[in-house]
Amino acid sequence: MQELRYIAIEGVIGAGKTTLTQKIAEKLTANLILEEFEENPFLEKFYDDRKRFAFQTQIFFLINRYKQQQQLNQQELFTKYIVSDYIFQKDRIFAYLNLSGEELKLYETIFPLLERDIPKPDLVIFLQSSIDRLMLNIRSRGRKFERNLTRAYLSELSEAYNNFFFKYSNTPLLIVNTTDIDFVNRTEDFDLLYEQIFREDRGFIEYFNPEAKGE
Repeated sequence: MQELRYIAIEGVIGAGKTTLTQKIAEKLTANLILEEFEENPFLEKFYDDRKRFAFQTQIFFLINRYKQQQQLNQQELFTKYIVSDYIFQKDRIFAYLNLSGEELKLYETIFPLLERDIPKPDLVIFLQSSIDRLMLNIRSRGRKFERNLTRAYLSELSEAYNNFFFKYSNTPLLIVNTTDIDFVNRTEDFDLLYEQIFREDRGFIEYFNPEAKGE
């Protein structure tokens, strides 16, 4: 198995990707790359009015993600491990969900020019979860800009993510069903997931579906 020097964790809003990224980075003493979503001045407005603020929100994220990912080329020279809570290609998921017409055409002239300079992870971990669990996680963390995020939009986004990763073949991929586990608060759940990530016999694409454990 290829050495995992650069791991990227993906998932729908509320799936726990940032928390898992932080826990793995701490265990590996890795360089931590977190998406800077709070810096997007259009995000809260987008959740209030998707159609009006979709393009501004999308372009801000695209440029910000590109600038952040460009730094990885230098970091890989000096860091043994890098763990990120997103992949650059996820930007396209949101673009096709929220943009249309001339806005999407303009986006598609920009994205390929930026994508070619982005380093690929050694492993992508996609966290799947039920909509009920996602909504619960979002409510529990209580971020102000997510207060108007609807269940309908979350369902659309979840379907878009599933379709994207169903066709994904750019890097090794581990799909994890996190609906019934709690790697945030249960050490045994995190250890089980960590073991799956670093299994020597892990295939190019695998699906991990841990069962819920009783209290």
